[in-house]
Amino acid sequence: MIFKRRDPKPTLRAIAEFLWPRGGWTRAFHYVKHRMRRLPDSPERIARGIWAGVFVTFTPLFGFHFVFAALLARLMKGNIVASLMATFVGNPLTFVFIALASLKTGHWVLGTEMTEGELRSLSRKFGDAGSDLWQNALAIFTDARVDWSGLAIFSRDVFYPYLIGGIVPGMICASAAYYLCVPVLRAYQKRRRGMIKAKFEAMKAKAAAKAEGKRKEPARRSSKPPAG
Repeated sequence: MIFKRRDPKPTLRAIAEFLWPRGGWTRAFHYVKHRMRRLPDSPERIARGIWAGVFVTFTPLFGFHFVFAALLARLMKGNIVASLMATFVGNPLTFVFIALASLKTGHWVLGTEMTEGELRSLSRKFGDAGSDLWQNALAIFTDARVDWSGLAIFSRDVFYPYLIGGIVPGMICASAAYYLCVPVLRAYQKRRRGMIKAKFEAMKAKAAAKAEGKRKEPARRSSKPPAG
């Protein structure tokens, strides 16, 4: 295949680079920011794409953030590429804070309480849900008994509150990103257009000077006195 890596990346290395990219998260952030500023679209459309990407990171739709960010950006008539890059907001350094904000808000909206014990058991509930999915998939081909109890507990205590609770902080953070990005993108695009125009004018002036020099060269040669 054309885009297939010649040297497949080992699984452990891929996981390590997901948790900590080469060059660190600061370099990765600056790369995404640079790429986003140079998107060939209006500041408003790019910012709407950013809104979609940031909002989706506050949902528990892990593994589908790209898909839902692109769909939401399309519905909002935003830039789809910007929405995909904006999901960078959700990364291993921020997911803990995003999850806690969404879960606490969700339990508050639903009128339930999230105790310290439930917080400590989050990883176990994620593990139980994943185990249910795996074991029940295997049960299709074996005589094992199908059991969805772990997934049901996860859905009741984690997924549903997370889904409901992510709406409020997601909209707040996404809206803040939108209103911050529009003037920044507009100023950057204006400055970049000015730089391109200045470069073009400099090229025109250089070409005109070169053409003028070529035009005067025959005149200088003809004005020289004949030899001897």
